[in-house]
Amino acid sequence: MEISATGRLEVRITAADVGKRVSVRRMNDPAVPGEKFTDTVGVLASWDNGVLLITRKGGETIHIAESSLVAGKVVPSAPARRRGPSASYAELAHVCTRAWRPVESERLGEWELRAASGFTRRANSVLPIGDPGMPLDDALNAVRRWYGARGLPAYVQTATGAEGTQELLCAELERRGWVREVTAELWIGALAPLADRAEGAGDVAVGLSRDVDEAWLARYQRKGVSEVALKVLSSGPSVWFAQVPGSGGVPAAIGRCVVDGRWASFAAVEVDPEQRRRGLATEVMAALARRALDEGASAAWLQVEAENAGARALYAGMGFGAHHAYHHYREPTPSGDGR
Repeated sequence: MEISATGRLEVRITAADVGKRVSVRRMNDPAVPGEKFTDTVGVLASWDNGVLLITRKGGETIHIAESSLVAGKVVPSAPARRRGPSASYAELAHVCTRAWRPVESERLGEWELRAASGFTRRANSVLPIGDPGMPLDDALNAVRRWYGARGLPAYVQTATGAEGTQELLCAELERRGWVREVTAELWIGALAPLADRAEGAGDVAVGLSRDVDEAWLARYQRKGVSEVALKVLSSGPSVWFAQVPGSGGVPAAIGRCVVDGRWASFAAVEVDPEQRRRGLATEVMAALARRALDEGASAAWLQVEAENAGARALYAGMGFGAHHAYHHYREPTPSGDGR
């Protein structure tokens, strides 16, 4: 916090700092037991009518009364990473969309509208990087018309927590009644250490294929996969599917990897519940990582939900760490109540 020469805390931010990363301290309600002050760090999304809206790294929006502020300052837009590959949000966002291509896409200025008959929000949402080429309300109306013509709800995918992410857009969407339905994190890590890992039995056989087959799909969590879904699963610059043989023709474990330049993505890493804690997920990812290294990749990324404690512990042990959070906002209902 900012401290003056006399030792007093000072508020050194104003409404002119909207869009910047700030650190503020506010006084809590004295009628509520607990700490006297609360500190908040995030992007100052708005400062209107005596209320500050701050979006934190994970996407949470905090409303703070201006009258409760006791200190505040602008802080660096993003802390320096201490480990893992260096990457900007824009680079990762484009790599991610190439690894999970929609069946249909269209440009709206610099935004990309994506559709795949409703198979996953990621392939059926707007990627709003840059300028849509028109005022926001006009852009959102165009988005709703585009998805409505395809019988789909309109979703906007945003990100928070890294330099160049979309805290301000998140605040504007929420102000217009768009509802956040999904929040997860994108983690990154070095590829070579992962390729060297193998915690399971040394005789575990991991088969790799360019094509997804019926056995792989039998383990995949999404059942009744359509032709559109198969197109999405098979999309990407260099796609590999992995599986460990299991009983009854259903693999004990599966995984998917897309190699794209220096990046390798991991997804659909799933293990038979009866075969867990044998290191099969690690074996699958290590085999895919070795193939990705052979193709020239050096870094890796994956997506993990905040509540998936088991996956987070596994990936942290592999050297992965969070880069940013991402969110999917759904268009408001016609009544505007967001329900």
